[in-house]
Amino acid sequence: MNAPTDPKDLKPHAAHWGVFRAGWRDGTLVVEPHPGDPDPSPILQNFPEALRHRARIAQPMVRRGWLENGPGPSDRRGRDELVPVSWDQALDLLAGELARVRDQHGVRSIFGGSYGWSSAGRFHHAQSQVHRFLNTTLGGYVRSINSYSAGASNVIIPHVLGPFEPVTRHSVTWDQVVEHTELVLAFGGMAVKNSAVGGGGVSKHIERGAMGAAHARGCRFVLIAPLRDDLPEEAGAEWLPLTPGTDTALMLGMAHTLATENLHDRDFLDRFCVGWPEFEAYLLGHKDGTPKDAAWAAAISGVKAESIAQLARDAAGKRVLVTMAHSLQRAEHGEQPVWMGAVLAAMLGQIGLPGGGFNYALGSIAHYGKRKVAVAVAGLPQGRNTVRDFIPVARISDMLLNPGAPFDYDGQKLTYPDIKLVYWAGGNPFHHHQDINRLREAFYRVDTLVVHETAWTATARHADIILPCTMTLEREDIAAATTDPLMVAMHPVSAPYGEARDDYSIFAALAARLGKEDAFTEGRDARGWLRHLYEITRVSMAEHGAPAPDFDTFWAAGELEMPLEQDTGGILGAFRRDPDAHPLPTPSGKVEIFSATIDAFGYDDCPGHPTWLEPVDVPNDAAPLWIVANQPATRLHSQLDFGGTSANSKRRGREVMRMHPADAAARGIAEGDVVRLFNGRGACLAAAALSDAVAPGVVQLATGAWYDPADPEEDKPLCVHGNPNVLTRDAGTSRLAQGCTGQLTTVQVELFTGNLPPIRAWDPPAV
Repeated sequence: MNAPTDPKDLKPHAAHWGVFRAGWRDGTLVVEPHPGDPDPSPILQNFPEALRHRARIAQPMVRRGWLENGPGPSDRRGRDELVPVSWDQALDLLAGELARVRDQHGVRSIFGGSYGWSSAGRFHHAQSQVHRFLNTTLGGYVRSINSYSAGASNVIIPHVLGPFEPVTRHSVTWDQVVEHTELVLAFGGMAVKNSAVGGGGVSKHIERGAMGAAHARGCRFVLIAPLRDDLPEEAGAEWLPLTPGTDTALMLGMAHTLATENLHDRDFLDRFCVGWPEFEAYLLGHKDGTPKDAAWAAAISGVKAESIAQLARDAAGKRVLVTMAHSLQRAEHGEQPVWMGAVLAAMLGQIGLPGGGFNYALGSIAHYGKRKVAVAVAGLPQGRNTVRDFIPVARISDMLLNPGAPFDYDGQKLTYPDIKLVYWAGGNPFHHHQDINRLREAFYRVDTLVVHETAWTATARHADIILPCTMTLEREDIAAATTDPLMVAMHPVSAPYGEARDDYSIFAALAARLGKEDAFTEGRDARGWLRHLYEITRVSMAEHGAPAPDFDTFWAAGELEMPLEQDTGGILGAFRRDPDAHPLPTPSGKVEIFSATIDAFGYDDCPGHPTWLEPVDVPNDAAPLWIVANQPATRLHSQLDFGGTSANSKRRGREVMRMHPADAAARGIAEGDVVRLFNGRGACLAAAALSDAVAPGVVQLATGAWYDPADPEEDKPLCVHGNPNVLTRDAGTSRLAQGCTGQLTTVQVELFTGNLPPIRAWDPPAV
């Protein structure tokens, strides 16, 4: 695409995958990355085709059955016709339904789902908007906690090392890796497609360059993962392909070598940790008669015993960084590899040293490994939620299918609430959630499903009331993140599509109908809120000795540089320098190799120290291949799947599945063939690509292709577009965290020989 002749015609904006400028030339939207970004993401080029795509929603809609028969459970969701209505009619219907549910069932019957990445802006962030609306207008809602990406680690890390954000985001930086690290053990890799994305926007993508600089200095990168390209070429990595989900076993084999060859740091274990004797007894086999040695680990992981033992010997005495991708804990017993990674780093005596120790999710999101902004970055106030009920985010189907049923979470005995109304804005559960056929059934159970959406996702197609909302390029906002120095004035570059409105306008109109407009808006329009949020940062800047301009000057300039804190290693660095003055915020004040707290919970699926636990979902005769359902390189989750970069990555209109040539040959599959992936939960089509970057016995199919059932009237229809979540298993990681296990499952793959069904995922539904 040719750039405009005058760059001043482009307006500043930001998305989760980069800061950019955008504008129009000869009727075409032009998007140019920020000139200071050394490695801009290609995902930005989804915008030009997506902005006016036929997949956009043009006007409010109501499901015919809900409109004619009223609210109530219905299996016609996703199958029924939709009826166009005016904004006034839609808002009147919705306000009446919210009031009915509140008055008849109480706000404990309303679930504010809205999990996902919406706008990078601090104000027009749909998740924040809907939660503020439900709190200020109705008094509260049932919420979800933690994330699909880090559900298990969100819970285990605070038990072992301390609060999740300080430990994971602010302990090890890329600058430290470039300067200090000698060996990186990258479990699950650090794929730059993942670190291209960060909440609030990314002004500089530095990960590829940092790994290249560290490698050039002599840092050795070892990738332990089933996919060879989960580290960039610049890292010069050695690849140890292992059986998916067996990282804990491999780390135990390394730990056994360290312990039996006296290569572990006993002084560190004695002074900075608790629970080594309990764990050592398990490691050496004193508890169960099975030493967790390299040979034992090799039989489980598929990595040679000598390779495991030698890697442990190579790590001893060096500045070693153990990194852990999100992917490892998005599987059965996902708490265990995270915990074991921390223990391995402790045995090496590296925790808290610059560029050493343990870092969860470095390279998984853009804001990990960067210094923290030293001034306040404001967000939209959420109001007060009077409802105490919550669910771990990945348990939505369980909640809707089993109201009143008990469940365990982090030592608590909780009960699923009885949900009558689900309000979703800023997310697509038909992307994030597992076992889509089960999710469909779960959504049949509620009285009403309300969705704000920019486009016809499967979630929108299953809703009773669909309200079209604007895309980020159609509204103004402020982008800022707590780990990026650049605040950006996000100027709109286009009028709204059709009758689309921004979420704030929609909620303000609903609040007015419910008699709570002042509580929701506080007398401010959208620009008034932007001024209010900016002022918080401006005042903080002045207090920090870095005066910032007034709002109008900032808005005209388009950018504001914010100061960053010093790189001191966060709470882990302070703990390493003086563990008495700066104990960790764990029960013992130290690294908890054995947790008495977790042990007291009595969970057989998460005992008191890291343990190898056999998974249930393993290859068998019916489903002999592992499938890795990882994040896509061409979009953020399922966002803008219809955009140019995403659409151009597909083959024959379908998502691409990669497999090893030997596995393909055994099934008569050639490059570019359309194949059927299936197991007991469902089936989908995809286009085959053959690659020796995928370990034998493994197939890889990225998430995010919009769910597209061949026949929605079927209970388990074939997804013709390639959504792997028709295959994944909907079960918690353990009773401790109840995290998502969507990264891994097992499938069979066969050549598809029938007539190829049409792809309709991006076409508007029947009206």
